[in-house]
Amino acid sequence: MGDVLDETTLTGLRRSWARAGLTVALANGHFDLLHVGHLRYLRGAAAEADRLIVAINDDPSVESLKGPGRPLVPAVERAELLAAFEPVDAVIVFDGDSPGPLISRLQPDVHCKGTDYGTPEGVPEFETVRAYGGRTALVGDPKDHATSDLIANLKRLIRLEQI
Repeated sequence: MGDVLDETTLTGLRRSWARAGLTVALANGHFDLLHVGHLRYLRGAAAEADRLIVAINDDPSVESLKGPGRPLVPAVERAELLAAFEPVDAVIVFDGDSPGPLISRLQPDVHCKGTDYGTPEGVPEFETVRAYGGRTALVGDPKDHATSDLIANLKRLIRLEQI
């Protein structure tokens, strides 16, 4: 289990892990409504390094990327839930639509993204990671699970109940 940390504390922890010879992976996402695909993604990311940092989008960026009514779960609660997952060593909430600036500052050995990106080169932050000598890995199962699908199913069930 990990901790929810601010960037200053996480940067210090990242340095101490490096001094101890430990490799670090960073996985990021919205993690708005947790499902098995998220767990499989995090397990895959954790297998890429000795330590796993999970970076989650703040609430304004989730709303700008996913639309009104999102996130369903506030960032502080999403972070707390993710920190409780066994494969996770640390969680940070970042602002903005891209984790690129955070990745540049933390310089994880591996940046992990889901298989829906097709190839490592298809990940938007690929060049950022390559620029400092890091590696991008695609992890997790095929993208058969999505929060948007769960929401659509719930809406469908609610409509059926109202008939």
